[in-house]
Amino acid sequence: MEVDKDKFELVKNNAKEFYDKVGAVNCPYLNRDVHFNEEGFSHLLSKSWNRGRSLSEQYIRLKILPKVIEVIRKSHTLQEYDERQMLVRQKINSRWEKRPKLIRYFVFIALVIKYNCRFKVVIKEIEGGKPFFWSVYPSWRVMKDCNGDKKKVFYSGNLEED
Repeated sequence: MEVDKDKFELVKNNAKEFYDKVGAVNCPYLNRDVHFNEEGFSHLLSKSWNRGRSLSEQYIRLKILPKVIEVIRKSHTLQEYDERQMLVRQKINSRWEKRPKLIRYFVFIALVIKYNCRFKVVIKEIEGGKPFFWSVYPSWRVMKDCNGDKKKVFYSGNLEED
């Protein structure tokens, strides 16, 4: 999918303006506020530190970003959960260090019939911190099975990079 650069910049600027106004949203499932920090917005634009996403991938994520608020506010059921030990970059005593921390991912799937789309919203929580918005992306891929038939796959694999 080709994305016009002017159109992309407009969507990106609108998404950033929207994102900065959100602050925090209460999630019924977590029974806590989900915060919208700079880390979450940066993750929409890049997979990990120093590894960007394609323009079309960024465009899709930024375009569906406003729907995230409604999904978080209405989420009473968790669709996926992942927990793992990872090294997390933290600024300690004026320098960056990697420390092992327990990371939790909470995934909610939304079906928006009005727009004929299905997407996943990922909330991330680092041990000792508050839950924050991590990602949003279309929740299916079309793959071929062993018979050559097309099927939708409702998982992506790595929640850290998705």
